[in-house]
Amino acid sequence: MTEAILLVGGKGTRLRPLTVNTPKPMVPAAGVPFLTHQLARARAAGVEHVVMATSYLAEVFEPYFGDGSQLGLHLEYVTEEEPLGTGGAIRNVASRLHSGPDEPVLIFNGDILTGLDIEALVRTHTGSGADVSLHLTRVDDPRAYGLVPTDADGRVSAFLEKPQTPEEIVTDQINAGAYVFNRSVIDSIPADRPVSVERETFPGLLAAGAHLQGMVDSTYWLDLGTPQAFVRGSADLVLGRAPSPAVPGRCGERLVLDSAEVAADAKLTGGTVVGSGAVVGAGARVEGSAVLDGAVVAPGAVVRDSLIGAGARIGPGSVLQGTVVGDGAEVGEGNELREGVRIWCEARIPAGAVRFSSDQ
Repeated sequence: MTEAILLVGGKGTRLRPLTVNTPKPMVPAAGVPFLTHQLARARAAGVEHVVMATSYLAEVFEPYFGDGSQLGLHLEYVTEEEPLGTGGAIRNVASRLHSGPDEPVLIFNGDILTGLDIEALVRTHTGSGADVSLHLTRVDDPRAYGLVPTDADGRVSAFLEKPQTPEEIVTDQINAGAYVFNRSVIDSIPADRPVSVERETFPGLLAAGAHLQGMVDSTYWLDLGTPQAFVRGSADLVLGRAPSPAVPGRCGERLVLDSAEVAADAKLTGGTVVGSGAVVGAGARVEGSAVLDGAVVAPGAVVRDSLIGAGARIGPGSVLQGTVVGDGAEVGEGNELREGVRIWCEARIPAGAVRFSSDQ
């Protein structure tokens, strides 16, 4: 297998307060745009040609990644004129593929951080003679996901909607968002209309007697759909819990990029990333957080499990926990921002304006 399709989906509005003009896959995770990790892992698995299926703000991807040569890839870009769903997006790029009808094509989702053994998924596909193979992962609470039960040989037996009752939870296996398709299956997807692989393509193939194979791989899997998950994913990349050949430095408690300034007595832990040109002042504590390029964390500030946007400023003595601060925003001295707070780009929070704890 030498080809892949990377699905770069919608607007990612749950990260919208961070940045207005940058789509989520380009927000830095462990020092580089998240898509860099996806592409680097595909290349390490033997992929040479990737077609990026884009929709929202697609014009930012090609100027950054170019033809892919810096990653050892040949990259092409196809932009949807109208939303086509997962299946429609796959079909929309079929003309750019070079694979023959019976050759495998890797398809993966731009919102998922995973430690999937891609080569093992391809071996499972070719060894089983499947038409489509799916990466499945196990979750503790599958109620928020569609379930994918398999038989003793790993062959998919059904696709079940999100369970509503305990009796409907027949497995803890869910679709993890990475697949291997035979090229002929891609060509069979209806063209020029929205198609969902989860609701239409996969159930239709199963009903027609096609062979869909599941491979359970639960080494690491995280949907980066929320700011909290994005921060966690970035930290896990730095800590080495989520594997990626694209992390620009040694794995550990902290990753400080070139030209960043960190005071000698500042404490950075938990997979914290400090971006280029960012400043962390004396006595500041930053834990499990991402401080993007040019941001400033002033002396004595405490930042935990938070995302600090490019050029943002956190005032002296402020405490942030589980907070997203947008690009260019300013949090004045002595504020206390707790779980779930979102500060919009360029917003200004005056000194001492917000507190959660008692004045005592």
